[in-house]
Amino acid sequence: MRGKFISLEGGEGSGKTTAIECIRHWLEAHNIPYVMTREPGGTPLAEEIRQLILSPREEAVNDVTELLLVFAARAQHIAEKIQPALEKGVWVISDRFLDSSYVYQGKARGGNINMLNQLANWVVGDNKPDATLLLDVPVELGQERVIQRQHQDRLDKESLAFHHKVREGFLECARLDPERIKVIDASLSLDLVKTQIEEQLLLLRNVWSGDV
Repeated sequence: MRGKFISLEGGEGSGKTTAIECIRHWLEAHNIPYVMTREPGGTPLAEEIRQLILSPREEAVNDVTELLLVFAARAQHIAEKIQPALEKGVWVISDRFLDSSYVYQGKARGGNINMLNQLANWVVGDNKPDATLLLDVPVELGQERVIQRQHQDRLDKESLAFHHKVREGFLECARLDPERIKVIDASLSLDLVKTQIEEQLLLLRNVWSGDV
């Protein structure tokens, strides 16, 4: 049986790291084989590309350059990690995937959506998530959490207006694809966030096992 592919999305400071730990514990409790991964990254080569994308630098990064680097890392990620795991019946949990490209390189940076669609069809094809958990928090709350981090990358340091566009972009994705993208109110307490996540995981497991 093919594994399930779940992506986690959300703006900076939305709590994806905490959510991933919640998912890890749930999968282990239900004896479901899994791999945890992230984008950009997920393989040695893709992680090298990640460093190119996120490292602070004096040189302005061209928007098309950023977009192509993200998809280059994604191509490697899919071929070397995601596809092989799914074919073995292993669940794949990815911290970010294709929706982030539409939001960051598309909505927030005003990128060419037609180009994004072409790259998505070429690089991703049918390898799209079975479910996406969108961790949504007000931008101000997310930024408060980011400030507490020891290390901040290039995206963390973008303007407040940029981060508002990111949130709007993710919520727009959810409105356009409500069957796949489930919005998690990540501004609530940890226990309530965990409950929302586990409800979605249970539904997905039941579909996977044929219980519904």
